[in-house]
This record gives sequence, C-alpha cells and structure tokens, in this order.
Amino acid sequence: MGDIIITREEQPTRGRYVARMVGSEAEAELTYSRASPVLIIADHTGVPDAFRGRGVGRALLERMVADARVEGFKIIPLCPFVNAERKRHPDWADVFEG
Repeated sequence: MGDIIITREEQPTRGRYVARMVGSEAEAELTYSRASPVLIIADHTGVPDAFRGRGVGRALLERMVADARVEGFKIIPLCPFVNAERKRHPDWADVFEG
C-alpha cells in the first residue's frame, strides 16, 4: 500500500477524517457529528474503489480511536463499518459508547 496521509477536519457540530494516498486525487472519509464535547457519532465511512482492500477505512478508524483516547471523547458507532470493526476489536471498548 502506498503512503496514506490522514487529516482531521473539524467544525463546531461535525467533522471528518480524510485519507489520501500519495499520487492519487481520490480520498476516503470517516464522518462524524458532535453530540456533545465528549461524545461523537461516527455516521459514515466512504472508501473509493481505488482504495478498497488496502485497509484505508480501518486506518481512518484507528486514527479516530487514537484521538478519542488522547482527547477523552467517546464514539457512538452509527456507521455499520465502524460498528463491525468495534466488535472485532474488544481492546477499543474504552472509547465506544453503547
């Protein structure tokens, strides 16, 4: 897999994690809504065909989990992908709500 660059874009009530690969114009995203200062709702993960099967969606979620631990927020996994990954990773239970 090529180098993945993940950035976070945040507004007062929503935000997203964006993954870009060096040499590609395409981007993958994991979007969220902010329910409170300490609670976010992960609502959508979108990965273009060019990135599929390369672990990009999981990399986005790993970044969200890392940020949740550092910043002290919890994640509500509304997105089916996020919820499925949460179930595969019991070691992430500390950052998930519900």
